[in-house]
Amino acid sequence: MSKPSAPASAAAAKFLRRGKVKEVYEVSPTELEFRFTNDISVFDKHVPSEIPYKGESLARTAAHWFARCDRLGVRHHFVRLAGPTAMRVRRVQVVPQPRSLGPSPRGYLVPLELIVRYYLAGSLWDRVRAGKVGARDLGFPGDRTLAYGQELPGPHFEVTTKLEPVDRLLTVPEALELSALDRRQLDELRETILKIDRAMQEEIGPRGLLHVDGKKEFGVADDGGLMVVDTFGTADEDRFWDKDAYARGRQIDFSKEFVRQHYRQTGYHERLLHAREAGTEEPPIPALPPLLVDEVSRLYTTVFQRLTGEPFAPLAESA
Repeated sequence: MSKPSAPASAAAAKFLRRGKVKEVYEVSPTELEFRFTNDISVFDKHVPSEIPYKGESLARTAAHWFARCDRLGVRHHFVRLAGPTAMRVRRVQVVPQPRSLGPSPRGYLVPLELIVRYYLAGSLWDRVRAGKVGARDLGFPGDRTLAYGQELPGPHFEVTTKLEPVDRLLTVPEALELSALDRRQLDELRETILKIDRAMQEEIGPRGLLHVDGKKEFGVADDGGLMVVDTFGTADEDRFWDKDAYARGRQIDFSKEFVRQHYRQTGYHERLLHAREAGTEEPPIPALPPLLVDEVSRLYTTVFQRLTGEPFAPLAESA
């Protein structure tokens, strides 16, 4: 893993934008700095609670997987860690409509999130329960009874929007039009994801984890090549289950799904979905109870240890 260097000074770094869990700064014409906060978001809502050590666990976990990409020969934008909660990355343009850059746009963020699912869980399970997805859609025989947690016949790909306020599922033609990619490039992204995911499962399997699903983002470099951007393989982007518990018929989450389940159990998620479907004002998301904040903090540091094989010793005081 890359060793942290000193963060950019306030004078050298220009604040650009704040995302769901990180702030983005310009440190040079060709580099950005991601600064990971202790914020947490679920269902595209910012939770008004801070999770100690979350930002550090995300930054260091992401650096671990980018190092694995180097060994796999997978191109990416990561440069180095720049502190316990910061990383330097190569810069790409962020534009909602890449085709506005010209006929063969380069140096831009692909405005898509590519999701691959290996087990039936999360929002896919929500859609199954709502009758929006059936067994045949997932590669099962049409008469198969679906159950939460079952392994899918093969990798199930989904593409959603990236730059819209609420992520929206896209068809392949919609994804190609929005991203300015061609079908060959989209297929290349899928193969890259499968290559990374296979390596990830090979590494975490002996540590007792199953990779359930995850999302990845990509950019088109200045030379037209594709590269992995943002972060992946953390408890925010991916879902992991305890392998031994799964063999016994239980799904123990090592991911942000733990927080999502809290809001499902309290009824907030149902109220949110009703508001979105009706086009009415969305209910504000409540803060997490203090005891749950402590539990979520332990989850993030535990996930770091299970994923990387390294003990989590904080490199700095949690913000």
